[in-house]
Amino acid sequence: MPYKLNSGVLVYRYGERGSGYRLKGAKASVPQDYIKIRASCLQKQDLFEDPEFPADKSSLGPDFHGRPIQWLRPHEFLDDPPQFFVGGASRFDVKQGELGNCWLLAAVANLTLNAKLFHLIVPEDNSYADEKYLGVFHFRFWKFGRWVDVVIDDRLPTRGGRLIFMHSVDKVEMWSALLEKAYAKIHGSYDKLIGGDIVEALEDFTGGLSESCKIEEEQHPALFPLMQKAFSRNSFLGCSIHAEEDEIEADGPLGLVKGHAYSITGIKTVVWDQTAKDKKSQKKKGGGNAQSQSVKLLRIRNPWGDATEWQGAWSDGSDEWNQLNNEILSQFDITFSADGEFWMCYEDFLRYFHQLEICNLGPDVMDELEEAKSLEQGNAPKAIKKRWVMNAYDGSWVKGITAGGCRNFVATYGMNPQFIIKLVDADEEDDDDKCTLIVALMQKNRRKLGKDYLNIGFLIYHIADPDNTPKPLNEKFFKKNRSVAGPPDGYTDAREISCRFKLPPGTYCITPSVFEPHLEGEFILRVFTEQPSDMEENDDEVEIEMERLEQEGMQDATKAATKDSEIEEARLFFKKVAGDDMEVNWEELQGLLDSTFKLELKGFTGFSKDICRSMIAMMDADRSGKLGFDEFQVLWQSVKDWRDVFFKFDEDKSGALSAGELRNALNSAGFRVNNRVLQALVLRYGSKDNSLAFDDFLSCAIKLKAMVEVFKERVPDGEKKALFSLDEWLERALYG
Repeated sequence: MPYKLNSGVLVYRYGERGSGYRLKGAKASVPQDYIKIRASCLQKQDLFEDPEFPADKSSLGPDFHGRPIQWLRPHEFLDDPPQFFVGGASRFDVKQGELGNCWLLAAVANLTLNAKLFHLIVPEDNSYADEKYLGVFHFRFWKFGRWVDVVIDDRLPTRGGRLIFMHSVDKVEMWSALLEKAYAKIHGSYDKLIGGDIVEALEDFTGGLSESCKIEEEQHPALFPLMQKAFSRNSFLGCSIHAEEDEIEADGPLGLVKGHAYSITGIKTVVWDQTAKDKKSQKKKGGGNAQSQSVKLLRIRNPWGDATEWQGAWSDGSDEWNQLNNEILSQFDITFSADGEFWMCYEDFLRYFHQLEICNLGPDVMDELEEAKSLEQGNAPKAIKKRWVMNAYDGSWVKGITAGGCRNFVATYGMNPQFIIKLVDADEEDDDDKCTLIVALMQKNRRKLGKDYLNIGFLIYHIADPDNTPKPLNEKFFKKNRSVAGPPDGYTDAREISCRFKLPPGTYCITPSVFEPHLEGEFILRVFTEQPSDMEENDDEVEIEMERLEQEGMQDATKAATKDSEIEEARLFFKKVAGDDMEVNWEELQGLLDSTFKLELKGFTGFSKDICRSMIAMMDADRSGKLGFDEFQVLWQSVKDWRDVFFKFDEDKSGALSAGELRNALNSAGFRVNNRVLQALVLRYGSKDNSLAFDDFLSCAIKLKAMVEVFKERVPDGEKKALFSLDEWLERALYG
């Protein structure tokens, strides 16, 4: 079971069911529990060696094969004893090594600015103190909707007695190198961290929702307030300069680096009196009025942590700082040294940077931070005034079911997952009476699986009359209605695509999709709003036409009895395989079915053992393991009815039902299923191409009908919930 933090946030152990990670080692059924691993190491008086991320080339990845690398524990290559922290965690503890992961370092540097959030990711029970050191450490990351506790050992890649990847300025400080190793583990290897976006790491550190903004000089009036608002909500910010492929990390203007991820670590607006002595020089520099001067300043950090810094106005030691008196200077955390951090005015930021990344913290993390703060102060938790309201849904695009492609493919576009959101109240202090929402669509597990990202996107449609609009929205709706919002760049092959919108209160439908139809993948859709909002999946309700099924059930039992001659013919047919006891087991039923349907169905090779045993189990009312004549009659009629349905809905005469044909076939028999149930049926009974051959369809249909019958026994009229004890449900599910 996952464990809970103080605020109630659930954290899964690596390899635990629901964590999203499977163990490969000998103890694949036992999740990696930090506490239990420490206890085991203490008992054995041994240092931990992680079988899930071994100290070999598989954990480095192909990019580092053949390079001279030694895996060593810190005490094996340091002259002085290693320490987890030296004077606490700081953004200056993060220096880049041989790995091209500046995006990760920029995010880690940002993380250190919030001590409480930092220790959510880096638990405080990590230590190199002699009495605690057992070679095992752990870190927490948010991955696709879940917090996961990742355990590692401290064998690290070195060369010549030095760490070759992320490291601290102080060579005995180990937290940043170990954090990078844990992050590499959840992605499969170190080289999987080469190249990425800062927001990807920030989301994994915070569970937040990211948005990316193109920076243009004309945005001057709007962008700075947005950045200030983001900081007021404890958001993290990063920025970068556009670069062509051959310009990555090349020299840019005035000490900046192209194609490189920076973190924004501070925002200030400074106002000071302008003396007569300074008027002339300020006018030359294009300053403000003669009485006062103001400037918007951003503090920015290069994760290289060296002298590669901005060299323009307000850079380290520049003349601009001489305009400020000591009182104003005391408000700044200024260190004019070659540490990679510098100040820059907002106008220059607009001029030289091209991309702004914002990671907004979700309510669960905000709750955790507030809980930690309250416990620290000994007070009862207080509500956070400025926070987002979050709605999140997991989903998938499955061929033939929910992989409908983009709006260009209008005939299949309605197959895509759909989500209804109701915006009720406009934002506070919004002059236009509109609602802010940030929509983010994230692909799951592509980096870990080594797959390219799909081209993904989403559109938002206004639903003017929700009560009289089809559910889900269909082809006719999409032909008649245009979307009201969507990402400006359309579809993108990135891990996540997100955008901020301002919409009037109302009901809207968000449709996430892949650009091309039939491409499969998993996703998580998250929506942040400033005001409370209602959101739900826009899909069919599962409906079973009970009265119709009851009538069919009575017909099944009596249909064969309409003529005495038919009863006798069925009895003779049954007796031929049943023998003197007038009962059939699964083998006898298999022979009977095969002899009949091999002649009717071209290319049909026969019924499997599992299908025949399932049929026996589902129709065996007296639990004898065999079918008597009355039970057989009901089954035989059901098989013939489902055969007719199969032939009717196999529209392309392929000998198999596609997912769409399966849905229509089940609907015709009174079973209206939604996408989730349909997907479960296809995954359970379908082939690789998500189609069902006749025997699979028959097994699916009979099982579905039997389960409905079980449900009907317990459900009150008109209700959609039934009460079962665990043993009753297991008996019904496994046998009935």
